[in-house]
Amino acid sequence: MSWNPTSPITGAAQTGLTTPTYTHTADVAPDVNGKQVAVTALGGTQTGVTAHSIASPFTITFVRPKNPKVLGNPNPVTGRLPSVPVNSFYVITRKGVTPLVNQPAKAMKITTIIEVPAGADSYDAPNVRAALSAHIGALSQQSAGIGDTAVTNVM
Repeated sequence: MSWNPTSPITGAAQTGLTTPTYTHTADVAPDVNGKQVAVTALGGTQTGVTAHSIASPFTITFVRPKNPKVLGNPNPVTGRLPSVPVNSFYVITRKGVTPLVNQPAKAMKITTIIEVPAGADSYDAPNVRAALSAHIGALSQQSAGIGDTAVTNVM
């Protein structure tokens, strides 16, 4: 299945947010190999949070490689690959945040880069999926702690 988030997205736990949800609509991604959604409405209790606007964006974008790489041929003598190229996928969340009273919003950016060695997608798909499962699970499990640290700088 391709990247196709259903609406609304249920947000992970964060200090000060109660059962956050994010209703979104399809948007045009800034990259031709990307898909993007814009958050158009908020659910739960999210005092002070704003939905997407031109002045204060709230988007989530997934981008795949423009030129997917494949494995070359192994060395005929050693049987070793001379190099293993990497395919990079990106998930980028952009959210307008206000740096100071009466100031225009500035885009905050959260980027996850997924670098998959060519060949692993077909030869070792279970471990690729396990790495993603653990990564996303850790982010979800530690969402409030990451948010607290991003605000207080205390780990």
